[in-house]
Amino acid sequence: MFSCRRLGGGLVQPGGSLRLSCAASGVSLDFYAIAWFRQAPGKAREGVSCLASSDGTTYYSDSVKGRFTISRESGENTVYLQMDRLKPEDTGVYYCATEVWGGTCRGSIPYMKYFGKGTQVTVSS
Repeated sequence: MFSCRRLGGGLVQPGGSLRLSCAASGVSLDFYAIAWFRQAPGKAREGVSCLASSDGTTYYSDSVKGRFTISRESGENTVYLQMDRLKPEDTGVYYCATEVWGGTCRGSIPYMKYFGKGTQVTVSS
């Protein structure tokens, strides 16, 4: 069963940066894709980024492309989301999620089976 120990999140001013991390357990990120989702108040959950170490692919939604970077240190079962040039519209609860079918992140985020607990990111002056 997937679980995610997270660090990061919080309050930041527009233009600032935050880094989220997800130390995953129960699923090996060597084989399965992991993704970050977010949900703003009153809005549907949105997939923002995905990483599949099995085929080296990444994905970013248009809303974060060029500002967010997903990464994973070699040998670690931890994924990071570096968020730069944050905007108020980036505010929301951010979730880490993983799949268990060996999917790719080429072009889109595959269907995710497990979601971790969310962490609040607030971008406000």
